[in-house]
Amino acid sequence: MKKITIADVAKRANVSKSTISQYLNKRYDYMSEETRKKIEATIKELNYQPNIIARSLKQKTTYTVGVVVANILHTFSTHVIRSVEDFFHEHNFHIIVCNADDQPEKERNYIEMLRAKQVDGIIIFPTGGNIDLYEQMKKDRFPVVFMDRTIEELAIETVMLDNRLAARLAVDHFVQQGYERIAIVTTSIIRKISPRVERIQGYKDALESHGIEINPAYIRSADAGELPAVLHDLFQSDPSPQAILAGNDIVLIEVLKFMHQRRLKIPDDVAVIGIDEVPFAGFYSPPITTVAQPAKEMAKEAAERLLRQIRKEEGRGEEPLIKRFAPTLIVRDSSGKPH
Repeated sequence: MKKITIADVAKRANVSKSTISQYLNKRYDYMSEETRKKIEATIKELNYQPNIIARSLKQKTTYTVGVVVANILHTFSTHVIRSVEDFFHEHNFHIIVCNADDQPEKERNYIEMLRAKQVDGIIIFPTGGNIDLYEQMKKDRFPVVFMDRTIEELAIETVMLDNRLAARLAVDHFVQQGYERIAIVTTSIIRKISPRVERIQGYKDALESHGIEINPAYIRSADAGELPAVLHDLFQSDPSPQAILAGNDIVLIEVLKFMHQRRLKIPDDVAVIGIDEVPFAGFYSPPITTVAQPAKEMAKEAAERLLRQIRKEEGRGEEPLIKRFAPTLIVRDSSGKPH
C-alpha cells in the first residue's frame, strides 16, 4: 500500500505543500478557518501520518526533551515532571523521563542515551557525581537546566528552592511553639547534595538566631534504607529531641513509621514538620505541618529556560543564573505546643 505523503494531502485539499507544512507546524497566522478545516478533514480522510524522522532531519530538531530526576519517589519530582510535560506538550514537544535513583553511574547512562537520541535539551536533577559530563554539555552549548540542585562552580542555569529559608521557617515555628530540643534528619549528604546541605545550614542558622545551642547529636543524615536505625539512635540521645524536622518527604515517611512503631504521640511526645508538601499531610492523624515548594511554578521556570536555550533566545532581562523560589509554611496540628 502506497504511503500517503504531504504532496498527496496538498493535492487532495487543493492547497500548496507549504500550506500543509504550516498547518502541521500550527502556524495559522495567514490561514483561513475554512482552509484549516479542509486540511484537517483531508488528513483524516487519507489517514496521513507525518514522517517525524524526516521532519526532525529537515528542521534539525527532534521536538523531544529529557528529564533526568535523581529520585522519582520524591513527591516534588513527580509534580515537576507533570508540570514540565504540560508545558512542553503545549509547545509540541515530547518528553522522556529517566530516574537516576541517586546513582551517578545510572545518571551518566541516561544522559549519554538522551544525547545519542539527539534530544533538544535536558532538565537534570543532578546527582553531583558527573562533573565532567555536565562540563562537556556546557562546552558543547547543549541546552541544559539543573532543577532542585545546583553545582555553583559550573555556572549552569538552575531552578531551586530557597532551602535555608525552608529550614528556618520550620525551626522558627518550633521555637514559637516552645520547643528547644529540635533535631533535623535528612537523606545522605555524602556527595554534598545542595538542598540537604543548605537545609542543615538553615537549621543551624535559625537555632543560632534564637540563641539555642547546636547539638551535633540532633543532626542526622543517611541513605533511605538506614533511616530507621538512625532514628533509633537519635532517640537514644539524652535528652531526646522534642521536635523533628524531616528534610524531605522520604524522611518524613520514615519518621512517621518510627513514631507509630514506638507508639509515640505527635505532637505530645514529639512534634514533626516535613519539608515538601505530601498528599496525605492534610488528612494524616494528626495533620502534618509542612514546608511546601511551589513545584508548578518552579517547573515552568525550568521549562521556559530550557526552551529559550533550545531556540537560542536571549534571557528576559538580567535573570539570575540560579533562580530560587520561596517556600511556604503550612501549619497543621503535628507541630503544636508541647504539653
